[in-house]
Amino acid sequence: MTDLNSAALSHLPPQLSWAGYDRDHLTPGVVHLSVGNFHRAHQAWYLNQVLAQPGHEGWAICGVGLMDTPAERFKARAFPEQDGLYTLSRFSPNGAATHEVIGAMTEYLYAPEQMEAVLERMAAPTTRIVSLTITEGGYNHAPGTGNYNLEAPVTQQELADPAHPLSAFGFIVEALRRRQAAGTPPFTVLSCDNLRHNGRVARDAVLTHARALDPALADWIASTTTFPNGMVDRITPGVPPEEVARLDAMTGIDDKLPVIAEDFGQWVIEDRFCNGRPSLEEVGVQMVGDVHPYELAKVRMLNASHSMLAYPGLLAGLETVSEALQQPEIRALLEQFLDRDVIPTLQAPAGMDLETYKQVLLARFANPTVGDQLSRITGDGGSKLPTFLGPTVAHALHRGTDTRRLAFGIACFARYLLGIDDKGRHFTPFEPQLSEEQIALTREADLSAVLRMSMFHDFGLGTGDHDFIEQVVAFRLDLRKRGAMAVLHDLVASE
Repeated sequence: MTDLNSAALSHLPPQLSWAGYDRDHLTPGVVHLSVGNFHRAHQAWYLNQVLAQPGHEGWAICGVGLMDTPAERFKARAFPEQDGLYTLSRFSPNGAATHEVIGAMTEYLYAPEQMEAVLERMAAPTTRIVSLTITEGGYNHAPGTGNYNLEAPVTQQELADPAHPLSAFGFIVEALRRRQAAGTPPFTVLSCDNLRHNGRVARDAVLTHARALDPALADWIASTTTFPNGMVDRITPGVPPEEVARLDAMTGIDDKLPVIAEDFGQWVIEDRFCNGRPSLEEVGVQMVGDVHPYELAKVRMLNASHSMLAYPGLLAGLETVSEALQQPEIRALLEQFLDRDVIPTLQAPAGMDLETYKQVLLARFANPTVGDQLSRITGDGGSKLPTFLGPTVAHALHRGTDTRRLAFGIACFARYLLGIDDKGRHFTPFEPQLSEEQIALTREADLSAVLRMSMFHDFGLGTGDHDFIEQVVAFRLDLRKRGAMAVLHDLVASE
């Protein structure tokens, strides 16, 4: 089998498509921080199409790995060996597959070993956008306040030695400082993460970090740099090592870093770029004045539904989203959750019907060929749930509407933190933003203690919400006695 690299582009297998542009004449205009599977299946896929259009040679990507982990070190070796190329396999709900080579990333730098090269690339005048997918936990929020945490050990180290950054925001601030000193216009900071007001959150992080170093630098950034809010959507499962060989057999080429995704994709961005941008609207990206209505619909419908099905599904011993949705009780839960708890709280964006969107979501979740792992979705709930579920809970408590399904979801999350499913099998919850002291609240005899976790501060819980607290406690007791599917059966049947 042929290795994937630039030389292979002239004789690819027939099932593997390639846009055909000349990569030798490309220049990175985008530096992307943290090159995970989602970025490669989403933003890089859109830019791959942009680069196939004449006149866009300056919009290639320089990818940057930030974390010092085995997986990131593997990427640091594999991407240069493959000249930044990789395959993307997109699967439709009927099982049809489309395989293509993505060539938008022409450079890959590994920050733990190439810090200065990363800063030079970010400070270069040709770099006009710095984008990031660092997940919710990467925004360095202080527990309890949600503000950028200047007291975090990494941040303290960066403030003491700003020329040697470690985090995404350390690199962004130092690169902008260099651009200011050189008289170079700033770049747009484009967050591509799944969180509300992601541009605003990124702006707050950058300005707080910069102001702690140099108030004049922070003022320059605030007056010259833009941080558009954006909404991103494409289900992109992880690719475990055993899946790589299967994908390579399908594409007919030896790719060390293949990525898979559903065939659906959406990207909505506020059209506020301070230093130019590629013609993203020509390849299906929605450029709008206000992303908020799209963001609310996606986060509260898709992301929250993912969480609502993932926790009971994992507790029941299921493994994938499609497998979970095959359970009548889980499908009924999602339909009731969306119809009664979520859609009434939303105002549909222009040209978007929420009932149609709901049906599209359910069809996407049911796609068996994607194989999206429940363990991927349940991970980092401490960061995700306040964004995905918190506003819906707060709205229900404020309006006095039915909260049973919401209480059930929180109770399932609490049971997930105990690390044992309903079949007695142990697993290790992935919760990088929750301290052991926080997780220990789930093991207290007082079953309401879990709601004292700092992550629930934004859920609108008050001293008068006894009924909701009692619902969470009752569901926790019932889950312990009967298991997720039995409890869920009674919950959805009571409607």
